[in-house]
Amino acid sequence: METLGPATASCDAPMYNPYFGFRESPFNLSPDPAFLYRSKQHEEALANLIYGVQSRKGFIVLTGEVGTGKTTMLECLRDYLEAQRTEFAFVFNSRLTADQFFEMVAYDFGLNCERRSKTEVLFALNEMLLSQAVHNRTAVLIVDEAHNLDWDVLEEIRLLGNLENRTGKLLQIVLAGQPEFDRKIDAPNLRQLKQRIVLRCTLEPFSMEETSDYIHTRMAKAGMAEQKVFPADLISEIHARTRGIPRIINAVCDNLLLTCFAMEKKVATVEMLDEVCADMRLEWAGNRRRGQSSRYGAEPLAGSPYSLGDR
Repeated sequence: METLGPATASCDAPMYNPYFGFRESPFNLSPDPAFLYRSKQHEEALANLIYGVQSRKGFIVLTGEVGTGKTTMLECLRDYLEAQRTEFAFVFNSRLTADQFFEMVAYDFGLNCERRSKTEVLFALNEMLLSQAVHNRTAVLIVDEAHNLDWDVLEEIRLLGNLENRTGKLLQIVLAGQPEFDRKIDAPNLRQLKQRIVLRCTLEPFSMEETSDYIHTRMAKAGMAEQKVFPADLISEIHARTRGIPRIINAVCDNLLLTCFAMEKKVATVEMLDEVCADMRLEWAGNRRRGQSSRYGAEPLAGSPYSLGDR
């Protein structure tokens, strides 16, 4: 049977919810703090982010491979900041010029100034930060996809870290990106920025045990306390094929649930997993399909987010 691709499966997800008794979709691809799987490394990363903000450490860096949960961590941080009524700005599009960066910062902080003028933005930002400091409060700038930032924008961000008073940094800056961001800030021309980074957090793919617990936890939160849809041996195979990357686990499990629903089955099988992996162009170590044509008459696309083979 031909399963639906990830995008289509996501749209059709409510179809299988009543079939399995789910209150909501357990493997939604959108980052949802309510479905945060609190693995040891995720707990540690979130604790470091919050500690860095509370202690006014200045620069905090969060890195991890694509799909390991960085954006979910940032969403959890945002929830914390909102609960604490802490002023923050979230820059989610990092492919910006320096002028566009300041415009977005001014917009997200709600600064009352001419947002197209860097000078006006800096004056307004400094005034806001000093006002917060009078009440013993801080402000936070969160930048996602930081590995895409141009050198000149990174330098502007470094200079923002100079805003401080006698009690500490006025602006806490959280930079999140893929592992290449770590290598980027190791460059000699960014040594001043590197020296200002006080906390670094790294998210790694799940271990086999974490993958199993992750699947069971999400199924339970969706309404199936003791899931039996994915047998232990199938979960082991899911882990191997997804390499323990949460986003890919979500996509695979979502497609498997849809396949079970379409075939009127309550338990997923390896054969179903084979079909899902083929449709997603998924590659993994020891893939027996490697070197063979897919049903669409082409090899997996090198740029596909589901193409995880050694490159």
